[in-house]
Amino acid sequence: MDGFGPLGFTPDSLAQESLRLQAKLRAGLDTLHQVHEIEYGATAREEVWRDGKVVLYRFRGDRAPTARVPLLIVYALVNRPYMVDLQDDKSIVRGLLERGEDVYVLDWGYPDRSDRYLELEDYIQRYIGGAMDHLRGEYRMDGVNVLGICQGGAFSLCFTALNPHKVRNLITMVTPVDFHTSDNMLGNWTRGLDVDLFVDTLGNVPADVMNWCYLTLKPWRLFVQKYVGMVDVLDDPKALEDFLRMEKWIFDSPDQAGEAFRQFVKQFYQGNGFLKGGIEIGGRTVDLRNIDVPILNIYAEQDHLVPPASSKALAGLTGSDDYSELSFRGGHIGIYVSSRAQREVPQAIHDWLGQRAR
Repeated sequence: MDGFGPLGFTPDSLAQESLRLQAKLRAGLDTLHQVHEIEYGATAREEVWRDGKVVLYRFRGDRAPTARVPLLIVYALVNRPYMVDLQDDKSIVRGLLERGEDVYVLDWGYPDRSDRYLELEDYIQRYIGGAMDHLRGEYRMDGVNVLGICQGGAFSLCFTALNPHKVRNLITMVTPVDFHTSDNMLGNWTRGLDVDLFVDTLGNVPADVMNWCYLTLKPWRLFVQKYVGMVDVLDDPKALEDFLRMEKWIFDSPDQAGEAFRQFVKQFYQGNGFLKGGIEIGGRTVDLRNIDVPILNIYAEQDHLVPPASSKALAGLTGSDDYSELSFRGGHIGIYVSSRAQREVPQAIHDWLGQRAR
């Protein structure tokens, strides 16, 4: 192009871009002074039950809930659950509350060395089970609604299979079911892991190790591109605060209790137990055919952590005659925080639950 290569760079355009970048960086120094301590959470909440480090919170909206059955959110262990209530304009929880749902979330806390020998039975039967029993007692009902997200969805499937009478409706969101799909990069990596040596050496699995694995799934996007893109918002305090809040969530990761990690990798990632069998929780076999409650399975079409095929494998594995799927046009994180998610996801969940209210 006019002798300046296929990209069309000219000395003048490069000079203008350099000046623009310098202006952005100068503005960024002023902007950073305007950004205060980054907080998260858009919604008031109160502790209603606790077992050690694990806490059940009830969210309080601007008006009383109209839903008769509470909704328990079960998140993954590897990140903090405030992603579902990140900020005012990025909160699946707020959207659910505005539609009348009665929303709770289970917060796993931060495991330390005293939690080294916690097993999957502790997380699924003791913690999820304890929270469920608390809600069942408070509301005087046999079963409550569950929204399991990512690994929390896998836990919720196990809990429902072992305790089908305690769950009224089950929603799984970006939940891995088939861990051996060809496009599941994390699953392919994990299958070759000597998890016994790994856990026996480290004890609890450090959060930094887990974060490194997730970031290297998309190294260009997560190590380079997003920080280059940050330059464009250096002169916008609100946008920069949003960026830093997301960064805080990404790196605010708990360590993983060693034994539970060992069991999850062996039975789910390596054994692909939902499809092939072999998942045992506290000596009891998990059989998805025991699940006969209504299921809504939500997956993200551009999910690089839990590919759609991994989630959609749930169809036909359970004993439910009321199974629905919902595809979301976005990625693993976008399903919580994008503007489209705020419009679509809470409404879809509310409508689906409303059709099954009884």
